[in-house]
Amino acid sequence: MINFDYQSPTKVIFGKGAEMKAGEEVKAWGGHKVMIPYGGDYLKKNGLLDRVHQSLTEAGIEYVDLEGVVPNPHLGLVKEGIRICKEEGVDFLLPIGGGSAIDTAKGIAYGLVNDFELEDLLLGKVTTDKIAPLGCISTIAATGSETSNSMVITIEDGWLKRSYNHDCARPKFAIMNPELTYTLPVYQTASGASDIMMHTMERYFTNTKDVDLIDRMAEGLLVAVREAAKVAVKTPDDYEARATLMWAGSLSHNGLTGTGRVADFASHKIEHELGGMFDVAHGAGLCAIWGSWARYVYKTNPARFAQFAVRVFDVPENFQDVEATALRGIEAWEDWCSVIGMPTNLRELGVEPTDEQIDEMAEKCVATGGGHVGFFQTLYKDDVVQIYKNAR
Repeated sequence: MINFDYQSPTKVIFGKGAEMKAGEEVKAWGGHKVMIPYGGDYLKKNGLLDRVHQSLTEAGIEYVDLEGVVPNPHLGLVKEGIRICKEEGVDFLLPIGGGSAIDTAKGIAYGLVNDFELEDLLLGKVTTDKIAPLGCISTIAATGSETSNSMVITIEDGWLKRSYNHDCARPKFAIMNPELTYTLPVYQTASGASDIMMHTMERYFTNTKDVDLIDRMAEGLLVAVREAAKVAVKTPDDYEARATLMWAGSLSHNGLTGTGRVADFASHKIEHELGGMFDVAHGAGLCAIWGSWARYVYKTNPARFAQFAVRVFDVPENFQDVEATALRGIEAWEDWCSVIGMPTNLRELGVEPTDEQIDEMAEKCVATGGGHVGFFQTLYKDDVVQIYKNAR
């Protein structure tokens, strides 16, 4: 186990009816006027937006809505939100939705208190530890952005999907009511569960030694999500399955399962370029890529893949052939993806990139890491090209 710093300061308000505490939480953090970024019309149809408005009004908090958030959220809307906030005197962000709404709010919050172009922040040209305060109301179990330090935004100029990570971006509070996820389409439920698994797996696949404590915690989370996802896609209103997924989404990406180790995140970098170019659902894109990545790198540390196979997917351990156990674990992951309706290759994802498009995605991918990505195995452009091709 290596040295680490860890904090997870977000207050979590979890359970049925939790959204009605939004007003008192904003007030407790000193907010006077709130912007509410969200996407789609489901918040109006199910009455959630009205309930949040009511809670804010009862607490004496003014608000302005910002509609138009889309998956793989766009920088253009972030900039529009900043303009409106400055005009309206907004001092607190309260997104409602999943990672797209929360990351949009994080981008706006950065823009409100910093004097630089957000492109420069996303492209690594500047850094900051300043952000306007925000809370959130989560309606999907997926990205974990409600308690994470991460923001991912798509720059429309070049369709670059880029991130910025800093602990200042952790929301002041996160309201999570599992009932709000009941009406999610099955595909989005499965995609979200896959993202939760992947956030944990990106940290799990490490070459750092003597990390069994966090390994065991991560494995328990993975097994719980594995089973809860199978229930949720068949029985959308199963509260316990939904609660497991929602809480796991936060635990998977608040940094806990990455303590004491070097994490990888190559699969995320590779998928981000798919999301930027083809606008695919993030979790589904990860499923389409991961098997190809895993088969490309597993020989770097087959014992770790074998451990994953045995402890997470109940693969019988083959003491005479560790590599066979490792490969069976990759197959077991893909079997699970198929059971919940997720793709295991680009064709099933509905994407058929040309060689030229693959070359472009690979170039953009490694550019985010100075010419390479990944820590489990260092991957250069030619490696990433081959992973994309193997995933076709």
